Amino acid sequence: MKYVIGIDLGTSAVKTILVNAAGDICAEASKSYPLFHERAGWSEQNPDDWVTGTIEALQEMMKQANVPAEDIMGISYSGQMHGLVLLDGQHQVLRKAILWNDTRTTKQCEEITETLGQKMLAITRNRVLEGFTLPKIRWVQEHEPELFQKAALFLLPKDYVRLKMTGNAHMDYSDAAGTLLLDVTNKEWSKTICEAFHIPFSLCPPLVDSTERTGTLLPSIAEQTGLRAETPVFAGGADNACGAIGAGILSAGKTMCSIGTSGVILAHEDDSTRDFEGKVHFFNHGKKNAFYTMGVTLSAGHSLQWFKDTFAKDESFDEMLAGVGDIPPGAGGLLYTPYLVGERTPHPDSVIRASFIGIDSAHTRAHFARAVMEGITFSLQESIEMFRNEGKVVDAVISIGGGAKNDVWLQMQADIFDAKVVKLQNEQGPAMGAAMIAAAGSGMFDSLEQCADVFIKEGQTFKPDSERAKQYQSLFSIYQRVYDQTKAINEQLRSFRA
Repeated sequence: MKYVIGIDLGTSAVKTILVNAAGDICAEASKSYPLFHERAGWSEQNPDDWVTGTIEALQEMMKQANVPAEDIMGISYSGQMHGLVLLDGQHQVLRKAILWNDTRTTKQCEEITETLGQKMLAITRNRVLEGFTLPKIRWVQEHEPELFQKAALFLLPKDYVRLKMTGNAHMDYSDAAGTLLLDVTNKEWSKTICEAFHIPFSLCPPLVDSTERTGTLLPSIAEQTGLRAETPVFAGGADNACGAIGAGILSAGKTMCSIGTSGVILAHEDDSTRDFEGKVHFFNHGKKNAFYTMGVTLSAGHSLQWFKDTFAKDESFDEMLAGVGDIPPGAGGLLYTPYLVGERTPHPDSVIRASFIGIDSAHTRAHFARAVMEGITFSLQESIEMFRNEGKVVDAVISIGGGAKNDVWLQMQADIFDAKVVKLQNEQGPAMGAAMIAAAGSGMFDSLEQCADVFIKEGQTFKPDSERAKQYQSLFSIYQRVYDQTKAINEQLRSFRA
């Protein structure tokens, strides 16, 4: 039997999976690493913690699997997007990585938009937001100029791990699209943008397709992990692109809902000229010469994790959510907006913060938990509504991530989205997408589509209840008013935050 390995470098942990040619998960392992919040709005990690965690996860998985190393046909990666890793000429890390959910760069975003305006949107196909990489580079240029002078290369998180495993530096198009430095349509680094912001063109790594072979394992890595040094390594993709591949979003008309730390509504696009005017993200896909549109909720699973850590620290998620399914839609008149760290779609706002609206003494913890789940799903519904308003048909949604692990939440998604929601039998999110990239890149399959036919198995389907869908439609219209009603208040409260 032949195998491939998918590595998913997340915000809180790295996950590795070993998948056989039939699409079965034969072994998996995960290792966590710390997240640093040294100031309000800052979010950083030590890139070498990612490397250590990945090696340890591979070690554990290979011992668990007990399969011959020569039967492993390839390795590929999925990674958290946008994070800035700056390296010197010897490929040594110059500072902690500034992550996707870091919001310190509002001033830099304003400067970038003022400098290039509509030209920026035309080249990158995306609005300038704090999460992207270019504003982080501008922040380092302004606040750490001596350090920036030492920079010889920038990478994104998974690309740094791959560099340390192979010795070769590359970036795939799906991840590069999230930097605000890529000409998305023409698939090349933009000299216009680099020159406008004094970024040496040499700082940008070579670009490759997700399924392109980028080297083999360094002997030291092979020895530590129990793999062969000859094992082929493939570029991989951004976590959302890999999540889409792992959910089979490889043709027009397919939509995915992914709830991890952030939440994503993603739809496949074949047409590079389709223009959403920056209202949603438009990125290169992990599938060659394809694209996807995407709306993002910054604090999706993060909202539920925050609620658990704050109000149910010693309980499991199942224990905390017990009884939620017994509460009717609307959580007894309680609404939650998931703006813990600001918002992305449809409100690109780093200042807005979360709210509970309508609290009364009859509400229990279960009401609050349901309100959090509904608020996350309402935020995702805003992206679906935007897609529908642009003429896209969204009548079936593949749900992956934390939101697919709870049947109450899956039914809630079906009712709020007013669409059929499908759960996968072997859902592994971006890690499965990375494994599929390795399978297609290594020649195990002729294409990602052929691989998807074997690897992806649909499971339970949740259909919308017409009465609940009507109730949620009314609640959603109320939810949509909360942002405008609280925006000014949050701006006034900003000076009081730590």
